[in-house]
Amino acid sequence: MPELARTLQVSPSSLYNHVTGRDQIVELLRERAMSEVELPDEQPEGPWTDVVAEVLRSYRRSYARYPRLIPLLTAYPVNSSHAIRMYNVLAVTLRRAGFDAADTLRAITLMDCFVLGAALDVAAPDEPWHSGEEVWPAFADALATGVGKADRADDAFEYGLAALLRGLSAD
Repeated sequence: MPELARTLQVSPSSLYNHVTGRDQIVELLRERAMSEVELPDEQPEGPWTDVVAEVLRSYRRSYARYPRLIPLLTAYPVNSSHAIRMYNVLAVTLRRAGFDAADTLRAITLMDCFVLGAALDVAAPDEPWHSGEEVWPAFADALATGVGKADRADDAFEYGLAALLRGLSAD
């Protein structure tokens, strides 16, 4: 709180006129990021994989705008109404697709891990790995396919999303 107060050029005590503490600030930041996630109706129609894919794309776009928030937000329990609504939509969609309660939680956790990592990747340099003597030929060949590719992170996200959904569909 003192650091935030210095950044805002106010006294720490004045912050408490607006928020109860760090936990509430974190939730306000989460609420802001999650408010940008586009969600379908409460009972989404269409193939479950299409519904999940669209939610995860929007979720990634939103968090990619705030990559520095991701480590902070993952350190606190989720209490944002927008976030809970997204998780509700995902849970309803997965249950409708035949997932049991335990697998629904596992799938949502997996989706969170994938999306938040992919959102961080958007902020990575265009060439996130250096090639040199220590890079073996197989990895060097892989790296060569991404050189100068401006949409590397988007391509990797779509590839990973398709793999994730195929894997979940196989069960």
